[in-house]
Amino acid sequence: MTFGLITLAAAVITFIASRLVLGFALKHGIHPPVRERDVHSRPTPRLGGVAMCIGVLGAFGIAALVPELSGVFAEPVRIWSLLGGAIAICLIGVLDDLFDLDWMLKLGAQILVAAGVAVFGVQIVSLPIAGLTVPSSTMAISLTVLIIVLVMNAVNFIDGLDGLVSGTTIIGSTAFFGYIWMISQNFAQQNAYFSLASLITAVIVGVCLGFLPLNWHPARMFMGDGGALMLGLLTAASAIAVTGQIDLGTMGGRSQILPAFIPVLLPLAILLLPLTDFVLAVVRRVINGNSPFAADRKHLHHRLLDMGHSHLGAVLIFYSWTAVVSIGCLLFLIWPWWIVLVAMLAGFLVCAILTAAPVSKRVWRTFLRVMRERRAARGTLEPDTPARADAQGDNR
Repeated sequence: MTFGLITLAAAVITFIASRLVLGFALKHGIHPPVRERDVHSRPTPRLGGVAMCIGVLGAFGIAALVPELSGVFAEPVRIWSLLGGAIAICLIGVLDDLFDLDWMLKLGAQILVAAGVAVFGVQIVSLPIAGLTVPSSTMAISLTVLIIVLVMNAVNFIDGLDGLVSGTTIIGSTAFFGYIWMISQNFAQQNAYFSLASLITAVIVGVCLGFLPLNWHPARMFMGDGGALMLGLLTAASAIAVTGQIDLGTMGGRSQILPAFIPVLLPLAILLLPLTDFVLAVVRRVINGNSPFAADRKHLHHRLLDMGHSHLGAVLIFYSWTAVVSIGCLLFLIWPWWIVLVAMLAGFLVCAILTAAPVSKRVWRTFLRVMRERRAARGTLEPDTPARADAQGDNR
């Protein structure tokens, strides 16, 4: 109930803020022109990240008043560094949307923000496998910065279709919240449920729910780099906050070996598509001699559109892949591994069929057309054969 109310508060605040920001942007003409790589046809404001940041701040302000979450706010430096990082990265993203900043400047700013969060907020101190610790604080900070920057850019890279980032984040973060809730049941302390990771995840879901109505196709406003980078920062922070705090490998025998990897696998599963798109984009651009952050129209969502999917269809396919991977990883904590594996393989098969559907339809239509042409060709020859035979008989 507590986290449900926080999610609801984040959604309401974000929705109201989104309407106000949209009105302000339209009134003052704050919407960049349509670029060649864009899939929308009319200028649309990209200040959704501002509204989402307001939602995050408002939800954290309300959460600070909840007695059950007093332990989370007992270390105010962590909270302020996290919120300060969210505000800073949102501002950087907004400036980039408005003025198209140099990619080196953006990357440097991202590293600075991530370093601030790592030093004063959350950082990886151990891995959830047999209590494996990070050797030094310098390595812990470096690893944390690397993960945060990677996730921020991965989320930002797939923000190319209406409702894509908001919807996939809702699905993945809901699954991650379920994971946090289930592992919290293994501890006797009541405050185990009220952790920083749980709070961040609940706020993320609420903010995305509140922004999605204005971002659904056809979108009236985009979250822009400000919103996407901030979501990436918070998503990475929530995973880092819980990873390393609980050693599932000590909770049982061999049957717990696979679940012990879930703190590592689940965040990767949630971000499977963004990370895949990010890696492919960087490799593609470097091979072509371009900057790894140079924009192009060859992302996964662009390829789905080129395959023949509609805008909404491409978004729903991303939702499907995200749901199968994230929920599948979560089910490893509930069902026997072989049942989950079979279910995930079935889900992958369905997703693959849906993804390839336009190509399969074109191949099938081509096959039918060729068969019709062959039948038509045979049909034009068959009537001529008796006629020629009769003519030959008359001549004889």
